Amino acid sequence: MRTADPLTKIKGIKLGTWLGALLSLGVGISLYISTSRTLESDAQERFTNMARTVQSTLNGRIKTYLDVLRGTASLFLTSDEVTRDEFRRYVAGLDLPNQFPGVQSINFAKYVPDAEREQFETTMLRNIDGRGRNARIMPEGQRSEYTVLSFAEPGAIWVDRIGLDLRTFPSAPALLAHARDTGEVLTSGAPVKAGSVVIGLSMRFPVYRGPFLPRTVAQRRAAYLGTLGIGFSVESLAKGVLDNTPKNATRLVISGTSPIDEPGTPKGYIRTVVFDNRPGDATDGQTLFHAVLPLGFGKSGWDIDFSVEKRSLYSGLDSVLPWVAMLAGMTSTALLYALFQTLSSSRRRAIVLAEDMTEELRASEAKLQKTNDNLRRLAAHAESIKESERKRIAREIHDDLGQNLLALRIEVDLLASRTNKRHPRLHARAHWMLEQIDATIKSVRQIINDLRPHVLDLGLTAAVDWQIAEFQRRTGLACELVSDNHDLHVSDRCATTLFRILQESLTNVSRHARATKVRVELAVDPESISMTVSDNGIGLSKAGGPKPGSFGLVGIEERVRILGGKCIITSVPNAGTTVHVALPAADNLLSVSYMPEPAIPLHTALDAL
Repeated sequence: MRTADPLTKIKGIKLGTWLGALLSLGVGISLYISTSRTLESDAQERFTNMARTVQSTLNGRIKTYLDVLRGTASLFLTSDEVTRDEFRRYVAGLDLPNQFPGVQSINFAKYVPDAEREQFETTMLRNIDGRGRNARIMPEGQRSEYTVLSFAEPGAIWVDRIGLDLRTFPSAPALLAHARDTGEVLTSGAPVKAGSVVIGLSMRFPVYRGPFLPRTVAQRRAAYLGTLGIGFSVESLAKGVLDNTPKNATRLVISGTSPIDEPGTPKGYIRTVVFDNRPGDATDGQTLFHAVLPLGFGKSGWDIDFSVEKRSLYSGLDSVLPWVAMLAGMTSTALLYALFQTLSSSRRRAIVLAEDMTEELRASEAKLQKTNDNLRRLAAHAESIKESERKRIAREIHDDLGQNLLALRIEVDLLASRTNKRHPRLHARAHWMLEQIDATIKSVRQIINDLRPHVLDLGLTAAVDWQIAEFQRRTGLACELVSDNHDLHVSDRCATTLFRILQESLTNVSRHARATKVRVELAVDPESISMTVSDNGIGLSKAGGPKPGSFGLVGIEERVRILGGKCIITSVPNAGTTVHVALPAADNLLSVSYMPEPAIPLHTALDAL
């Protein structure tokens, strides 16, 4: 038997060692490359999610500003001619510094044909700052049509721009006409500047007369009133969006494309940077993750340039993990590679799951907030429409049906007078008709008072006194009015709200309280207009909430909340219930005058009228 040559064995061992080493090295290198690419893919995915989160956050804020703009546009659907004071009160009610701190201004530019220019300047541009200052259309010169900045709030900052004709900008007429004919939001790719400093961006929204939004181009042109604009701070827009990104390694650039409007310059477009958190940064593009994403809605012309340094998305472990994988592949290729892939896959799934849960939570919160805001605006709008419709119906009943009944009564009374002696039976029938007509007139007056009591036009104090007298006469309960003999002249909306709250409170007392005495207090101070209705009844139920299908107290609280006031309802078992409401005087009080004690009760004099 021949044995192998020892030299051959040594050569075979060396060859096997080298082959094993090469195989292990090949597997290790493959794992090294694979691990490196996996880590970069994870980092790229995290970067993509960061970019989308930043885009979603900025779009959400712009959507909020757009909702404010659309909500303001609804103000022009409630009235054919919105006044500067109404616009100011509405914008003040939005509480921009606290609720929408990024909004710098809300303005309205009215469309004015040249034939209406003189009338417009003598009405809309009078007393623009509340101190008698008037404005004229700028710049001077006669044009066929104008789109004139008429209202701007906060007014103290933008008052010098009141009267500016937006159509004098070279690209403005075409853009305004397109927005008017389509009803689309007009976004300005060009930033709002103070000198050479970028301070914000703006959006404009076409406004049409109510009560319904037009559907066709012809209808939109016929109902076109002008354009509503909102300006918002770029700094506030971008504030906080980079809190969850690597510090000092992230760059966010917001830019917009706008037409070139400089005289003597060839037509075209220019891109302007409106926000850059790291200006002048010249980091090599090969060391960055980079994405360009659109911003806003429709053809806004805005986009974001988002970039993060790659090294910031790798942890200390990530930098050595490929070498560990290479070493593990060389020593135990299959086992360690499978384990690494399992860990890497679990890590990715955990990241995706966490991101999905976070996105769903954010979307749910945004939907809930939007729903609450929409419900509140809808409630205010519905209440305003309901009261306006009541007033219109009461006026039409009074003007048409009331006048016809009065004419009919005069004719029947004339017939009764002429048949008094010659036709007794006809006289009796005519007399009976007079009684029926009188009853009908009385019923019509009651319906008119239920819809819209005329006593509201005489002041809040007179209306409250009359309502208390009517309640006492109808129920027989003792009812006391406590006031300081001041005749309160408040806004129509405030007077209607307090009157309806008083009606609902007295109705609850008569139906549920089992009270013998009711006390109504009406007071005013420099900060608020307050009304308190209290009784000595059985109080509210122990459950503490309204009965199913009952919305009386809920309606009272909602009416007060719409006007920015407070409502406090307290109750003690068998000791009565107290409803106290307070509305801000600054927004609702027009004037206060002393009302001397009349020789006869005020409600008696009103009934005589």
